[in-house]
Amino acid sequence: MPQHSPAHEETVRMRPDGADGRPAPDGSRPAPAEDVDDTRPVTRDWLMGAPDPLVPDHAAGAGPAPLPAGPDDDDDRSTQALDLSEPEHPATPAETAATGAVPATVAEVAPATDPVRPEDETAASETPPPPSDEPPADGPRGPRWRRRAVLVPAGAVAVLAAAYGVDLLASSGSIPRSTVVAGVDIGGLSPAAAAEALEEELAPRVSAEHQVRADDVTAPFSPLTAGISLDVDATIDAADDQPLNPWTRVASLFGDREVLPTFTGEETALNAGIDTIAAQVDRAPVDASITIEGTTPSVTEPADGRTLDREGAREAVFEALQSGADPSTPIDLPVEVTPVHVDRAEAQRVLEETVTPALSAPVAIVSPDGGPTAEVSVAAIAASLTFTPQESGELTVGIDAPALQTALGEELQAFGTPAQDARFEVSGGTVSVVPSVDGTGIDPAHLAEQLLPVLTQSAPRSVEAELGPVPAEFTTEEAEALGIREEIGSFTTNIGNPASGTNIRVVAAEVDGAIVMPGETFSLNTFTGPRGTAQGYVPAGVISGGQFTQAVGGGISQFATTMFNAVFFSGLEDVYHKPHSYYISRYPAGREATVYEGQIDLQWRNDSDTGVYIDTAWTPSTITVTFYGTKRYEIESISGPRTNVREPVVQEKPDDGNCRPQSGSQGFDITVTRVFRNLTSGAEIKRENFHTHYAAEPIIRCVPPAAPPATPPGG
Repeated sequence: MPQHSPAHEETVRMRPDGADGRPAPDGSRPAPAEDVDDTRPVTRDWLMGAPDPLVPDHAAGAGPAPLPAGPDDDDDRSTQALDLSEPEHPATPAETAATGAVPATVAEVAPATDPVRPEDETAASETPPPPSDEPPADGPRGPRWRRRAVLVPAGAVAVLAAAYGVDLLASSGSIPRSTVVAGVDIGGLSPAAAAEALEEELAPRVSAEHQVRADDVTAPFSPLTAGISLDVDATIDAADDQPLNPWTRVASLFGDREVLPTFTGEETALNAGIDTIAAQVDRAPVDASITIEGTTPSVTEPADGRTLDREGAREAVFEALQSGADPSTPIDLPVEVTPVHVDRAEAQRVLEETVTPALSAPVAIVSPDGGPTAEVSVAAIAASLTFTPQESGELTVGIDAPALQTALGEELQAFGTPAQDARFEVSGGTVSVVPSVDGTGIDPAHLAEQLLPVLTQSAPRSVEAELGPVPAEFTTEEAEALGIREEIGSFTTNIGNPASGTNIRVVAAEVDGAIVMPGETFSLNTFTGPRGTAQGYVPAGVISGGQFTQAVGGGISQFATTMFNAVFFSGLEDVYHKPHSYYISRYPAGREATVYEGQIDLQWRNDSDTGVYIDTAWTPSTITVTFYGTKRYEIESISGPRTNVREPVVQEKPDDGNCRPQSGSQGFDITVTRVFRNLTSGAEIKRENFHTHYAAEPIIRCVPPAAPPATPPGG
């Protein structure tokens, strides 16, 4: 073995495969393996970059050769490193020669296939090796190397954990970084500062008047009037929890953390606001048809029906407010469309083929024996023509017999006397039947049947009079069988506004004398039809969009409230009624109803076995609605306490000429119980609860409009 200078005494040797560095029994030494470079000594000088004189010429500069594959041949050996630790007491060459032991500075690694010699076993059994930090000379180094490889990521995890803790500790007590609420960045702020930012930047956008758009309808929408306002405290509560998930915290370094704002809600007020918008949007499908002005016909254009998706509208409003949308950008509301059945081409065909010939000349009514004659004028024909759309897409033409009789007036009296229907008469609080009278002459219903086929004929044209008895449509027997003989319920309310009083008088006159048959449902909107200026109605006060304003037909809700109470105390079935969104003090709380033409109706059903006769009595200061029939119950009304009292919000609006101040009122909930009792014994039969939720009426203050910005000098 060659001698080395002292500079090279700190040496780590790697034993070649199949050799242990000792003399063989014959005194010879094995030749080094040619394919393993790790047999060369590795010095510190070499590790620090100095040339190593022991490196063979063919391997110089190539670094250590790979170790031979051991049992763990799937290890990534590119990550393995040599153990260069120094022994505490390096053995001298003399000690080595005397004992024949391998110096402690040499780490011998035997391959898995290295056989164990007898002398090695003897030495191991007689003298246990001293404790050493070095791996066993005859053991694989793979396990130790794997342990060291794991320490690297474990250290990284420790560093990351420390960074996580520092980050969590540093951000404690503040809003998590990158937190954005409806476009307002509050990340890193204290809760108080974040609340102030939301109050200054987001709250004004939420409370400002927005525009909503549904199809071709654009209307204003006030969140405050609808009971919606930003709940800053709840929003901060939702935003200030620090995320504990490490990945979430890392992600917050590269993107925003969106938090939705929280709102207070007033369902009744919001529904009232949506209903106001729906009143402008909703319309039934209008089939193409024919209208006749005087005696001039024309085609009416078809229009698809549409209905505001109320639930979708509420969601659209909340989504827009949660996103912090600009109030000047309209909020699009969803609309459901219902197509028409009859198109314009079909209406045009009917106009040309039927209506125009029908109005070209009158129709004569002649007696077969040369007796009296009469004439159905073009005006009477025009007044009695009807047009009915069919699901098949056709528009059918007919004649309305009552309308024809009205249009003819006394024209048919030459052929006899008209019939008179039975009717009811109220006097002194009691009701009686006025008998029917049969007539003689021409039956209008039969005359209508005769006219229809000849309307497409050319002039002159005529029909033959067929004389006979003309029975009354509503006979005495039929009237008496209805059992209308006593008052079953009545209610009166006070009128405080002359304009509303006019509208109440008109609607009361229309409803007076109506008969509701057993099992029939009465609809106020259907019974009266349109309530416009043509029908005698005038502008009066209404609630629209949460504000008091004017509209033609205002005040009809007072008539609806009066009728609803008559229904209540008559023990009849309430089908549908809608209380006002705000409580109106002149009505009994929880026992009132509002209506809106085409949108909000009052409906009730005569669930008794007898008829109901409606009598109305109007004075400039009161309206009374009384029902007559056969009394079934004694009715008691029990009003519960007012609960969940809500205070009004204050709104300031520019006094632009349309602003109307409001004093506001509290909102509350109330339950009214209708108790049905036996007429004779007074024993309770059943109960029915009516739950009403009133929104708080906002306080509206009209303030001077903001002054326009001053024009700079020279601008």
